[in-house]
Amino acid sequence: MFSIIIPSWNNLALLQLCIRSIRQNSAFAHQIIVHVNDGSDGTLAWVRKQELHYTSSTENIGICLAVNEAAMHASMDYILYLNDDMYCCPGWDTALVNKLKVIDTDLFMLSGTMIEPKNTNNPCVIVGDYGTEAESFDEARLLAELPKHHKSDWWGATWPPTLVSRNWWFKVGGYSSEFSPGMSSDNDFSMKLWHAGCRIFYGVGDSLVYHFQCKSTGKVKKNDGGKQFLHKWGMRQSVFDRYYLRRGKTAEQMRLDEPEDTRELRWQLLRSKLKRALS
Repeated sequence: MFSIIIPSWNNLALLQLCIRSIRQNSAFAHQIIVHVNDGSDGTLAWVRKQELHYTSSTENIGICLAVNEAAMHASMDYILYLNDDMYCCPGWDTALVNKLKVIDTDLFMLSGTMIEPKNTNNPCVIVGDYGTEAESFDEARLLAELPKHHKSDWWGATWPPTLVSRNWWFKVGGYSSEFSPGMSSDNDFSMKLWHAGCRIFYGVGDSLVYHFQCKSTGKVKKNDGGKQFLHKWGMRQSVFDRYYLRRGKTAEQMRLDEPEDTRELRWQLLRSKLKRALS
């Protein structure tokens, strides 16, 4: 069903857990493509032994270049970008496929819903502590308690796990290399889809993944993604998230009957106000 691209930077234990969860908890057969950054911890040797599709670089080239390189080898109609510090729960892919069946366009971005050990006040996330490392991961308890974790579908999909059509991934040019090593590259990719006409940025509440939180980004020198986004698109990332993607809103909260031209007028006013503030 999906070509799953996973960039990994010397996170072998978490990558092994991630791959096992895909194989063990998926209802469909997926193509898995790993981009191995550096791989000096044994990742490259392990990926080869597993006979996985992979690309590699001798050093860490960041998320943007890594996912673009892996996506070149995608053979399925849909590309799903997954982080190596994520564990796919049973039913994760079925929920996404069921949502695909009711979408009448290939121009969309769907996202799974993360369960995270630490509360970051993200309205799109379920908080549940099942460990912060592969060694301390309480998999049995997570699976036992999974039925109690439910979240309504939400708007504002941007971050992994994200699902888009392969067709539109390449039409908008994938992830932008100027955002390397990757801060705000998710938002930039969503904005490129927005400018292409995409209006479906939908988080699927029943597609659950456990996220160990920032196991790669926590050890890299970060780019100033917020500033880059502002200079490139002429608005703050928070404005795009709140007023365009309607981040965290449920279907019930969205005013779906609001005419498109009214929404567009409101967004034009917001853009004008922002430009005046920046001038």
